[in-house]
Amino acid sequence: MSELFPVFAEHSRYVQRVRRRYAAELSRLPPGLPDRAVIDALIEQLLTDRPLASALRVARHLVLERLAVLDIEQGASVSDVTLAMTHLAEVTLDRALGAARSELDEVHGAPRTAAGADIAFWVIGMGKLGARELNVSSDIDLIYVYEDDGETQGPRPISAHEYFSNVARRLYALIGEVTDDGQVFRVDLALRPNGKSGPPVVSLAMLEEYFLVQGREWERFAWLKSRVVAPLAGMGSPADPRTLALRDLVAPFVYRRYLDYGVFEGLRQLHGKIRSEAKARAAGRPERANDVKLSRGGIREIEFIVQLLQVVRGGQFPEIRTRSTVKALGRLAERGLMKAETAQRLTDAYVFLRRVEHRIQFLDDQQTHCLPQADADLAWIAASLGLKCWRADAPPDAANTGQAPGADPWGADACCELFEQLGEVRELVATEFDALLHGAPPGGACKGGQCGGPKPTVDGEDFLQRLPPALATAVRALAETPRVQGLREESRQRLAKLFYRAAQAVQAEECSLDAAVRFVDWVEPLLRRESYLALLVERPAVQARLLRLLGLARWPMRYLMQHPGVIDELADPLLLQARFDRDAFLADLRDREQGWARSGQADEESLLDTLRRAHHAEVFRTLVRDVEGCLSVEQVADDLSSLADAVLQIAIAWAWARFAKAHRPQPRLAVIAYGKLGGKELGYGGDLDVVFVFDDDDENASEIYGGFVRRLINWLTLRTAAGELFDIDTALRPNGNSGLLVTSLAHFEAYQTGRGSNTAWTWEHQAITRARFCAGDPSLAERCEAVRRQVLTAPRDAEALKREVQAMREKVRSARPVRNGLFDVKHSEGGMMDVEFAVQYLVLAHAAAYPGLQDDLGNIALLRLAQSFGLLPAGVGEAAATAYRELRRVQHKARLNEESTALDVAACAPLQPHREAVRALWQAVFG
Repeated sequence: MSELFPVFAEHSRYVQRVRRRYAAELSRLPPGLPDRAVIDALIEQLLTDRPLASALRVARHLVLERLAVLDIEQGASVSDVTLAMTHLAEVTLDRALGAARSELDEVHGAPRTAAGADIAFWVIGMGKLGARELNVSSDIDLIYVYEDDGETQGPRPISAHEYFSNVARRLYALIGEVTDDGQVFRVDLALRPNGKSGPPVVSLAMLEEYFLVQGREWERFAWLKSRVVAPLAGMGSPADPRTLALRDLVAPFVYRRYLDYGVFEGLRQLHGKIRSEAKARAAGRPERANDVKLSRGGIREIEFIVQLLQVVRGGQFPEIRTRSTVKALGRLAERGLMKAETAQRLTDAYVFLRRVEHRIQFLDDQQTHCLPQADADLAWIAASLGLKCWRADAPPDAANTGQAPGADPWGADACCELFEQLGEVRELVATEFDALLHGAPPGGACKGGQCGGPKPTVDGEDFLQRLPPALATAVRALAETPRVQGLREESRQRLAKLFYRAAQAVQAEECSLDAAVRFVDWVEPLLRRESYLALLVERPAVQARLLRLLGLARWPMRYLMQHPGVIDELADPLLLQARFDRDAFLADLRDREQGWARSGQADEESLLDTLRRAHHAEVFRTLVRDVEGCLSVEQVADDLSSLADAVLQIAIAWAWARFAKAHRPQPRLAVIAYGKLGGKELGYGGDLDVVFVFDDDDENASEIYGGFVRRLINWLTLRTAAGELFDIDTALRPNGNSGLLVTSLAHFEAYQTGRGSNTAWTWEHQAITRARFCAGDPSLAERCEAVRRQVLTAPRDAEALKREVQAMREKVRSARPVRNGLFDVKHSEGGMMDVEFAVQYLVLAHAAAYPGLQDDLGNIALLRLAQSFGLLPAGVGEAAATAYRELRRVQHKARLNEESTALDVAACAPLQPHREAVRALWQAVFG
């Protein structure tokens, strides 16, 4: 084929009209893409020889003609065109609002509150105007909100409500009325509270009450894109307390603090209504079948995909909040909520459909999204997109003869790549949309959504008889409780659906009957949090994995009862293939903090909840990998310890940034981990043994860091709506509970190394064998480790050390007695604690001579090292290391099943060789 003929904007009948009527004015718009300043200057010029209403309309014609040329002839991007249209709307609304208020102020005076304060008024742009994605021939969806009640102070006083209602009417006259110059924008107020039956303007108080009492699910999607578009003077001050009050009203309505899967059904209903209306409009009108916005696979379905994921998760993940569809797709991909490939394909589809939409609208400046019927128009649109059209019975080159725009070489039976590409794009979009809503026909394919009779309810006998007897008994007991009886019918049907799925999983041997019964127990405390029921209904794969998890161990059910929101983690297909990634975890939290900051909600409460939810999610991920057998006991402990380190690190950063006495950008603070955290053997729900030290020359450093550490501990231990993080134990600090909460690094060093009269005890040196820098200023890590190594290599009397370690072991044993006939894998003679005390002695007694023992490697590695250095008889260290690993595994498994770690004779028989190995270690070390 030959090259396409040049494509000119003048094919547009609208462009032709503008050039004929406003030829003298076209030169007033300077070259290039018009922005706010250029458009405002243009209007100012036009006002020299025409009234405001005419100037606004002529400015619109000039801007649209320019955009047609830039788009069609010079390849301007969709984002450039839509942003210019948005600027046009903002500037014209600002001009009209200023004029309307000036006129009314002359007659009635400005409105004031009872206290005499002025009353703010906002023009809120919805939809594509709010998202800065306005079409070239779009209407504008507006809502008018005023700040407070009051009355005007002029010669003819009226109420604030009446005043602003008059403003709204005058705005419509200046913007929406059709005059000899046309109109600036069609104005649609249907999205206001109570729709067309509601008042044209509402106060903040009225809006708040509406959101609380009457706000519907679909309105949340509309308000997601809301933005103040006039007056322009207030748009540059996001910290304005008045604007913040409006934002703080809207954000909780759109974004809930939990994973909000309940909106799926609301979106289905809204989409079904839109699809039905589109079909009705197209009935008998085949030219309306190709609607690039509302038809199947159109622009609206891409917007719905994005908005649904944002509304569902935006309450907890502020980093995905944005009004822009394209930006939102990118953020969803970055967050892992959508495959990167899918996000890119939807982005490309969106841009293509918007380009087609603009070409359609440029033709006659009509608010239509349907492809034209005229072959010449179709060919022009196709050519402007780099696509070809030709007659089915003519040579392909006949379509590219260079004929003038408007000629018709294609004929009625033209073939067109435009339709081919449009079909491919719409099929892609429709497939993704249907997959998100599980392919359910919007609104239901049957009348009222009922197919095959009424849906079963959880207490129906017919339903209960279809369940396995044990499951039916558990479900019947739950169904008879007042809590279930008080549920909405929709929720009772959801429960029935979930329990029936559980029964099917048992029948298919995908989970055990015990797991299905545990599922009933797990559901009971969640009945007041219906969003989780909705989540499981919408995500069958999540319920299937949950049932399997509940059958593997008991402790996951308890964790899920405490933190039900984490079940969404089961949707991750890579869940079992990954490990905890500290850097990615910290990066995600920093992104989330920035997201809160962008939305103006980076307050302490939001950050505390964010930290807790992120921690719970990662613990749950590790738990799932653990019970599925993907991780060893050591790997579980490593990941939980690394997670705790990361939480401490981000908590220090966030708390310091909000600490009133912070005197430097970053605190010179170090957190030294002891015990299980220090040895990287942290378990589920374990507390953190830590010591805080600082290295700061400020004269008030001790007071500053003391206050900060108290605040930090409060951050870490406070129970919020999202749950708790850790219990913090600081008893190992110098002088224990009687000492300072935080101490200088120099004082810590002196205390541990025995300089001065106040020195550490031997048991404190035992503890420091498992100590390590875990969070804080990285530059302090080396000094903290140097102090630890000084302690480990200090000269000691081996026999005296041996007696003190044995005495401490007896003291601990006496404090945790084990009943006769039982073997506790940790505390009994021959158990884990014997290994730990033996290793501590070996390190303290021999680290100076054998530097390899100074490293914090964990008990198993240190036992093997000690044997390799000849400090243990051949085979003793290796056997004890194997025994310690097995005892930890048994302890871990018992805790997961919420069973005692004190075993009877029969249960501990397989552990007897390991117990003997530990005894041999003790004998070799202590004699």
